[in-house]
Amino acid sequence: MSSEQESNDVTPITVITGFLGAGKTTFVNYILKEQNEWKICVLENEFGEVSIDDGLVAESLDAPEDLITMDNGCVCCSVRGDLVRTLGQLAKRRKDFDAILLETTGLADPAPIVYTIQTNPKMSDNYHIDSIVCLADCKHLGLHLDEVKPEGSVNEALQQVAFADKILLNKIDLVTPDEKQKLKDRLFRINKFATVIETKLSRAPLGEILGLNSFKMESILNYDPSFFENQEDTKHNLELVTSVGIEFKGHLHAQWFNMFMMDLLRDRAADLYRTKGLLSFHGQGDTKFVFQGVHEQINFGPAKQPWSKDEERTNKFVFIGKNLNREELTKSLMECLYKEESAEKEESAEKGESAEES
Repeated sequence: MSSEQESNDVTPITVITGFLGAGKTTFVNYILKEQNEWKICVLENEFGEVSIDDGLVAESLDAPEDLITMDNGCVCCSVRGDLVRTLGQLAKRRKDFDAILLETTGLADPAPIVYTIQTNPKMSDNYHIDSIVCLADCKHLGLHLDEVKPEGSVNEALQQVAFADKILLNKIDLVTPDEKQKLKDRLFRINKFATVIETKLSRAPLGEILGLNSFKMESILNYDPSFFENQEDTKHNLELVTSVGIEFKGHLHAQWFNMFMMDLLRDRAADLYRTKGLLSFHGQGDTKFVFQGVHEQINFGPAKQPWSKDEERTNKFVFIGKNLNREELTKSLMECLYKEESAEKEESAEKGESAEES
């Protein structure tokens, strides 16, 4: 476990998604029985139902649901009722574990879980989302991604890839090197944001999955600079779901950027699976701002480290979602840049209105 986690004194939760047959059960069994380096609590969400009602977390609860303890110190618990209640019951034991792994069988959209953990004080005081991991079947994922769904339905396999911070590309021994590379290229087009880890028999190195804070807002600071370079215009991309990275220098006008985000989320929240940003605002000194979102749920705040004196103020944005137009997004964002003349005219107009009112 990282020193940062220890100082935060909250237990990391890794959310596991994956299409039927991808190897989730094998992965969970490996964690519970064969590895010995991590003590993990695995929660199996049988019903795939998540309540975000704060009132369901009671001050005093009965004994927690039965935990099956393994020889390696890991435990397994089936969530037969409400996930929030189960996590509340586990809070008093959470320091016994290095991490909690939540297997969301059949759940394509992890947004309710993320929202609950981040906004429910009784959850956020004890837990944080460490990452969203998608287990992917290298042999059959392409077929699932190509599957045409009825109008109004979602392609769960596509959504799971789009939401992920990390993708465990499993069963790589069942495909040719060329087939594997073509799938990896496709995954990159859908979600450039995710790290792909190749596995056989679901035996993934847990040190590359757990305790890395890959869901954290500031993880955008660790991006390879090439992430934002040489991107194809998404209008030429045949994928329905794509990721767009945008980078430009300067200071943003806080009010204009806020209006842009409000309009974007109002019109496109359902289509935006993940968003992240690193921002420099005019008038905020050396404060560096970061944000990240899942659908319409956006977390925004100052980064731990400010802009250094010699650091160039560069704004970075990541959007993952349906039918994204990189050119339009770039144009709209660059219109949020602070321009001295425009800002002065706006301030003068506001002063004039105030004078008339008085």
